[in-house]
Amino acid sequence: MSEASLKRTPLYALHVAAGARTVPFAGWEMPVQYAGVLQEVRAVREAAGLFDVSHMGELHVTGPAALAWLNSLATNDVARLAPGRAQYSLLCREDGGIVDDILVYQLDTDDFMLVTNASNTEKDARWLQERLLPGVELTDSTAETALLALQGPAAAEILGGLTVAPVADLRRFQFGAAEVAGVPCLVSRTGYTGGDGFELFTQEDAAALWRALLEAEGGRVQPCGLGARDVCRIEAGNVLYDHEIDEHVNPVAAGLMWVVRLEKGAFLGSDAIARIQAAGVPLTLIGLKSSSRAVPRQDYLLFWRGEEAGFVTSGTFSPTLGKPIALGYLPPEAAAPGTEVEFEIRSRREPAVVVSLPFYRAR
Repeated sequence: MSEASLKRTPLYALHVAAGARTVPFAGWEMPVQYAGVLQEVRAVREAAGLFDVSHMGELHVTGPAALAWLNSLATNDVARLAPGRAQYSLLCREDGGIVDDILVYQLDTDDFMLVTNASNTEKDARWLQERLLPGVELTDSTAETALLALQGPAAAEILGGLTVAPVADLRRFQFGAAEVAGVPCLVSRTGYTGGDGFELFTQEDAAALWRALLEAEGGRVQPCGLGARDVCRIEAGNVLYDHEIDEHVNPVAAGLMWVVRLEKGAFLGSDAIARIQAAGVPLTLIGLKSSSRAVPRQDYLLFWRGEEAGFVTSGTFSPTLGKPIALGYLPPEAAAPGTEVEFEIRSRREPAVVVSLPFYRAR
């Protein structure tokens, strides 16, 4: 995709003015870093970081049959939601392959919003449209919606100073309407960093909201790019589409059965997922800590007992842990925490150890 054809969020000019380095990502020109990835990760872990994630997709599902239809497609149990609550879920093919991982928000009785990966929004919209039933309407509001993520232990205090809405009372995966610095928003206690935080959806003045959040509390908030977001999500053990999961990976292998509710009844892919779960998988998602200074990177081969056994899907240096970490796939018999393995980098092998996920858990 040429640079001229890349989409830009409503905050692009502010990113450039602030000196952010931008890169192409999922068809968008996005900030990858401001002050530097390590500094931005530390801000998220110790105070608060602000991300522009307006490239994420927002699809609306409405109508009297919306709930039943969504529950016939999503792996989680949408019927367990209520207005003001959200849940993490998957859309799967009939063979169990993952079409996308999504957040489902119930806005009202017959009104839902799906937040999709930026790289999958158009694909998801087509996939859902092909399966649409009477009594269900699907609309895409991505182009009209900005999404900001305020993440870190100080996020509730900072956000609370900009609104009279009781945002600090929201529990994880709850959301509500609020005016933040005078800008109408939907405020959700969700995020991708593994710590506390909020995501703010708005179709109003996103630039004013961004500036107000950065200026709050005397400038305690650090603007952050996709580089820091990726490090934080790896530390949290969160999967990323086209890295840990895709249409050829199933929820059993990806360690995502906690968002698969086979007991709710049939949904697309449920029979295949049940068969895979009963039979077992040849490879399963694992966490790795490097035993040297070398960083395991995507597509590096993994070796167990001297033989090629798996591969790395995502890797980084973790400033929070002070060592290189990675996500990858190994056979179940090599996936127990404490298992010693090696990864291959430039024709040499470096030692690593399998560890439990997540690498980082907020206190």
